[in-house]
Amino acid sequence: MKLFSPAKLNLFLRVLSKRQDGYHEIASLFQAVDFGDTLTFALSDKDRLTSTNPSIPHGPSNLIFKAADQFRRKTGLHFGLEVDLEKKIPIQSGLGGGSSNAATTLWALNELHGRPVSEGQLLQWASEIGSDVAFFFSQGTAYCTGRGEILDPLPSLGLSKPFWIIKPPGGLSTPAMYQKLQLNPNPDPRELLEDFLSGKPRYHNDFEEPAFKERAILGDLKEKLQKSGYEVVAMTGSGTAFFAIGEKRPDLDSTFQIHRAYTIRRQPNKWY
Repeated sequence: MKLFSPAKLNLFLRVLSKRQDGYHEIASLFQAVDFGDTLTFALSDKDRLTSTNPSIPHGPSNLIFKAADQFRRKTGLHFGLEVDLEKKIPIQSGLGGGSSNAATTLWALNELHGRPVSEGQLLQWASEIGSDVAFFFSQGTAYCTGRGEILDPLPSLGLSKPFWIIKPPGGLSTPAMYQKLQLNPNPDPRELLEDFLSGKPRYHNDFEEPAFKERAILGDLKEKLQKSGYEVVAMTGSGTAFFAIGEKRPDLDSTFQIHRAYTIRRQPNKWY
């Protein structure tokens, strides 16, 4: 079984507070796009992963196998899983590649076993694997709160122009970004959401300030893209990827990965 595993963009991301369990409360508008990985699944005698990217973990720490373990534990089914991962989503990018792979794995396993559980149950299991995993069981657009696992599904936002995804070299530690983040005393996520729903979007990411302090190249990149005439330039997740909205391809050197993407939707009882 071959399935597409989409990247996600955070059209806005507000960090609201730190919780007693050590996690942070966030409020973010997530959007799936048609740039992503491709996974091929087959039931087998044991777990195996092959990938076009040798730098990703190929053992039990990979979210693909965490999802498989979750499915086995919840259903009581016994199986091995062979996965071939055509990896296009950069790691340490804020594009949700690992989370998307985990969600895609849950979906594939349910299909391969004849749909023993509902889509709603898969969503619940996804939220237990990681903060962003549940989002991919939305229809592609959702307002996400809590750690990111509480979904408020939304209709299409009508964003038809291309998103250029730009990944500079290197990455950032998400825990380190949270530690360096100065919380806004007056966050306005519901206002940001209403602006998107009314067709007057305001793109924002609280992680930009600490990320730019950590790596000056990121602030320089945003400034260069803004001067190039893009309507919107914003970082996604905790970085280091950006998206720029506009027709022309960014004029950057070969150290930057550049991909064009459009928003996509998922139909009920189907994958992307």
